[in-house]
Parts: sequence; structure tokens; C-alpha cells
Amino acid sequence: MMITENHAPDRDDDDIEGYVKIDRYNPELINNLSVHYREVLKHIGEEPEREGLLKTPERVAKALLYLTQGYDLDAKEIMSSAVFTEDYSQMVIVKDIEVYSMCEHHMLPFFGKAHVAYIPNGHVVGLSKIPRVVDVFARRLQVQERLTNQIRDCIQDTLTPLGVGVVIECRHLCMSMRGVQKQNSVTTTSAFTGAFLQEKTRAEFLNLISSRLG
Repeated sequence: MMITENHAPDRDDDDIEGYVKIDRYNPELINNLSVHYREVLKHIGEEPEREGLLKTPERVAKALLYLTQGYDLDAKEIMSSAVFTEDYSQMVIVKDIEVYSMCEHHMLPFFGKAHVAYIPNGHVVGLSKIPRVVDVFARRLQVQERLTNQIRDCIQDTLTPLGVGVVIECRHLCMSMRGVQKQNSVTTTSAFTGAFLQEKTRAEFLNLISSRLG
């Protein structure tokens, strides 16, 4: 028996149990970043004082802080806030989790979907916590390979299941908009522990995430 959930991450982080939200939108930080972005506009040949760009440095500063809010969150604390004793030892999958992150090499977005599975070992976690953990690590400057491992390790270390499987499929704008300019390229990464290192279990997981309900 297997549980599968198609789930888009819930962005209402004020309601997450287990951590105190840190608001990075303080005026001093926004102002400091805005000054630098104003200089960037000048260096690329723009006029920061023209009407369309007057508030652009502030908007970009706020956008950057939102896209990197994962630095202020503790993924293990979020996971630990909803762990329950349960006599269930079959595969649990949360698939098609939306991923939005930024490549640390060019600070351009990459986006796609994550598929996460684990096999409980006496404990289960609230299903919404898995997409939240994905978001915590995605909302940082990243490479896809590290992101995949961080999600795997967080679930393994916090829940100590019989195994964890993570597959992420993303498009990278650093490949689509610049460089090789391959618009249709998709990068797939995977990471496994425990039972998912066995070919049979891994094959079941990969088959289930590629199937569609209904």
C-alpha cells in the first residue's frame, strides 16, 4: 500500500509550528540593498531617476529577500513540529511539489518539481511539512544537486525512516536565457538513502512518480 499526494506548497508560513518567523523586510536592510541596485542600474546604462525605475531598486531588494527567505528558516525544526507515532511501513510519496529557486552561479531562477518519498519506521510526518522543507532549501542561492541532497538529509535525520528518495526536475534560466540557450533542457537529480538504495524499491518509486491518477 502506498500514499501519494499531489501538493503545491502552502505559502502561509506564519502558521508553521516550530519556529518564529524572522521578517527580513526591515527598512534599513531594504535601503542598503536599494542603494546597491540603484548603482547597478547606472552601470548597465540606465537612468535610475526615470519614472519607470524610481522604485525598481526597492522592489528588487524586497524580491531578493523573499526569494532567499530560506536562510531564516530551520527545516529540521519544521519537520519535527509534526511527527506522529504510526504503525505504517509502506512507501509515502508527495510528488509534483513546485520548486522555485535561484542558481548561485548567475542568480537566475531555476524551477520545476520535486518528488519526495520515505518509508516510515514507526513515525510519520504531516504531509504539508515535506513541501515546506522543499521550500526552505529552495529559497536560498542553490545548485540543484545540493538542494536534492539537503531535502533528503533533512528528512532522514529528522524522521529516521527506513529510507528516503528525492527526485527533482528543473529548467534553468541560466541555460535557457544565456550560455548554450537550450530552452527545452530539463535537469534531473536524485538522492536516496536506506531502502531506496535497493533497485526494486527505487524502481517502484520512480514508476509511481511518473504515473498519473485517474
